[in-house]
Amino acid sequence: MTELAGNILGSARQLVCAPVNRLINRIDPPVVILLYHRVTTLPSDPEMLAVTPGNFREQMLHLKDTFPIVRFEEDWSKISKPAVCVTFDDGYADNALEALPILEEVEVPATFFISTGTIGSRSEFWWHEVERIILEKQSLPPLFTLEADSFERSWSTGLPEDRQEFYQGLVRHMNDADAEHRTDWLVQLRRWAQTNEEAADRHRAMTVDELRLLAGSSRVTIGAHTVTHTRLSSLSPAVQREEISASKRELEAWLGREIAIFSYPFGRRSDYTQESIALCRQAGFSKAAANFPGQAHRWTDPYQIPRHLVRNWPLEIFTGKLRGFWTR
Repeated sequence: MTELAGNILGSARQLVCAPVNRLINRIDPPVVILLYHRVTTLPSDPEMLAVTPGNFREQMLHLKDTFPIVRFEEDWSKISKPAVCVTFDDGYADNALEALPILEEVEVPATFFISTGTIGSRSEFWWHEVERIILEKQSLPPLFTLEADSFERSWSTGLPEDRQEFYQGLVRHMNDADAEHRTDWLVQLRRWAQTNEEAADRHRAMTVDELRLLAGSSRVTIGAHTVTHTRLSSLSPAVQREEISASKRELEAWLGREIAIFSYPFGRRSDYTQESIALCRQAGFSKAAANFPGQAHRWTDPYQIPRHLVRNWPLEIFTGKLRGFWTR
């Protein structure tokens, strides 16, 4: 399907669904859950994960002035009017250093789902290293060939658009890989680019002390987000179980409290399985967050709670997007 056809189909679906959703929302007040990743200012953000502190503060002020704001772990079945819930994924250091002060100032609660594998390591998430090598390094060999177990794929680097295609293509492959294969492919990439592993401080995950600072706020709830941030649907049930359970155990050991909520890495319906849902339930999680649009109602599966991704929108765009989230 072409992008144009997809946009037309999406618009047609919205025309049909919006009136129905409005009627449902009158019968049962919904919760719209917002998904953030970062609050900081970056020179480059190809994944569009960062919201600047200024835009984030305006967004939070608007939410505080306009809607009831609920916590992710709460029982939403008795809310009397439409409400909003604020969540973050991954565990970037700027969550504690830049987002938290704004949340405390504006008095907005938020949930932070933490991928534990990079916490305390001062490492960055792998996609930032890929970005730095492919998109930022001045001189690269003309061709990169990824050697994998079951395939081989090559990309050229001659033109800026070639590098963009290379970056997007390699990220797609690495999103589908487990942690062991991603590590091997990063080694291949570094060797080819003649660069060493290095972490940019602006992209690092939280330290354990920063995680404890974040968790110590009365505005904050902490949830689990696996260990290695790997797409669960690409893993065996045994490896899924360890990813899910180990992230819970590690957070509980660091924070000295029960961790009762979870979010799926990437979070689209294709990124986790019914086995993933069952394993979350068995691990003792009461709710799990996904990453596809929708509203949470009394009948929503608590292990597939929809969320709307928020970009770096100024207030006038944010308010328009938010209006659409109630019926999308």
